[in-house]
Amino acid sequence: MKTAIIVMSDPKNGSEEALGRVFNALALASECKQKGDEVAVVFNGTGTRWPAELTKLSHPANALYNSVRDVVQGVSCGCVEVFGAKEGAESCGVPLKKDHALAGTAGLLSLRRYVSDGWNMMVF
Repeated sequence: MKTAIIVMSDPKNGSEEALGRVFNALALASECKQKGDEVAVVFNGTGTRWPAELTKLSHPANALYNSVRDVVQGVSCGCVEVFGAKEGAESCGVPLKKDHALAGTAGLLSLRRYVSDGWNMMVF
């Protein structure tokens, strides 16, 4: 089984809902890894702010994030620029993806790629 997990929730809004979404996204990634599935975690939209938060040792999901860090495939390049998350993503080593050319942007992470390759997509 192949599962692509797309995180779009915004850590800046400070809500428990945003934390719940990213926690469940990472928990699903962990379960998929444990079962031997192919799994990818990507961050789009305001979700591109998450990697910088999740790498903080004090963050409640830090250990969970670190346990699935090897399946984090990247953040959308265009989104990190729009939402001011480029420096944070780069500082924690998350690749900036721009495999979908889109006018007016530096390029976006292609979600269609997962669909065309038969991946199950889960959006958090």
